[in-house]
Amino acid sequence: MSQTDSSNQNTPIERMSRPFLNFLHIEAAGGVVLLVCTAIALILANSPWAQIYIDFWKLPIAISFSDFKLSLSLSHWINDGLMTIFFFVVGLEIKRELIDGELKNRQAAMLPIIAAVGGMVIPALFYTLNIRGNEGATAWGIPMATDIAFVVGFLSLFGKRVPHGLKIFVLSLAIVDDLGAILIIAAVYSKSISIGALTLGFLGLGIVALLNRLGVRRVPVYVFVGGLIWLAFLTSGVHPTIAGVLLGLLTPASAWIGDRTFIDVLSALTDRWMSSGATKPPDNRNHVNHLISTARETVSPLERLEVTLHPWVAFFIMPVFALANAGVPLAAHAISAPISIAVTSGLFLGKPLGILLFSWLAVRFFGGRLPEKVSWSSMLGAGFLAGIGFTMSIFIASLALDGDLLVEGKVGTLLGSSLSAIIGLGILYFVLPRLHNVVPKKRQ
Repeated sequence: MSQTDSSNQNTPIERMSRPFLNFLHIEAAGGVVLLVCTAIALILANSPWAQIYIDFWKLPIAISFSDFKLSLSLSHWINDGLMTIFFFVVGLEIKRELIDGELKNRQAAMLPIIAAVGGMVIPALFYTLNIRGNEGATAWGIPMATDIAFVVGFLSLFGKRVPHGLKIFVLSLAIVDDLGAILIIAAVYSKSISIGALTLGFLGLGIVALLNRLGVRRVPVYVFVGGLIWLAFLTSGVHPTIAGVLLGLLTPASAWIGDRTFIDVLSALTDRWMSSGATKPPDNRNHVNHLISTARETVSPLERLEVTLHPWVAFFIMPVFALANAGVPLAAHAISAPISIAVTSGLFLGKPLGILLFSWLAVRFFGGRLPEKVSWSSMLGAGFLAGIGFTMSIFIASLALDGDLLVEGKVGTLLGSSLSAIIGLGILYFVLPRLHNVVPKKRQ
């Protein structure tokens, strides 16, 4: 590789866009895996093996140490444990967007933030109007969510036809959406609060902040303290996934060691190596280890954790969550139930209407502007795709409902998400610009 090529790959724009591009690739592929696992769960739940499928997720799993014992069902370990890691990564993504992403710039962030507010308020209003007089009135948070993996996965089907600005808009909107869902979970769907346990949880968060300030970089230390924080939130009545978000937001976004220091260490080792001749002195091992630790610390903990955990979330945690939660019996009475209709209308009608209406208000009155090469018709298609709630919607449904009502909420989520995907893909298919391959004429 030439020196010019090497320098081009290390330009600031390349370094800034690389995490975003990696994020899109992982989300797109993860969406496919998520879709497959959802289909498997639905098939099993509507097959002769349905009872075996249901009973499997109820298996109790206990962790005990001396007099301490924590016993939860397999589904609870997934929803309260594994999903805490999912929300930890969501916290990392939110912080990255606020510091280095689209949400950092006030004017650029205006449109996705206001659009996301509309995409939460109007679906909740649709749900409330449809459910009035029936059970489940407090579950208005279900249609407010957007599933990033599915939305990015479906957008990727159009390849280069999708303007870069539309991808940024949808991703930023979904992240603000996630933040809104987190606040709703903390404020609305937490149980009776134990002040003592919650105080211990926040004390643990303070210890994490102190460890960051002191420069502690040992991951096992943070895992241990994070585990205690999770346990405190679990027993406090506030859903433990909130602990994951807060830990993600506390993760340092700047590297401990700058590029200049790394270059100096590398130069010193190179000079030492060259001066030693053909044979390597044994004490060089310490210098190599120092170089390795220096190289690791030139990347921020936020970026390092996001790169490490994001594939696990996309290809393991979310698919396992789908396997455990998406399997619902698709009976006619569940499809026509009030909660199912309310959730479906919120996702399928409320989401695109809220996003489009509030986007227009942002452009008209608040100084927002449409991304480059993005039309209102493509915004409508993106608004419908944002109606794919799935992961977060099912998660909120599991907090807000139980029994038959939970089944109806999940059926509504699946139906509303499916209709949103079909209509959104159809609109984008017709309104996105076509790519024409120009074939050069052959020489006579």
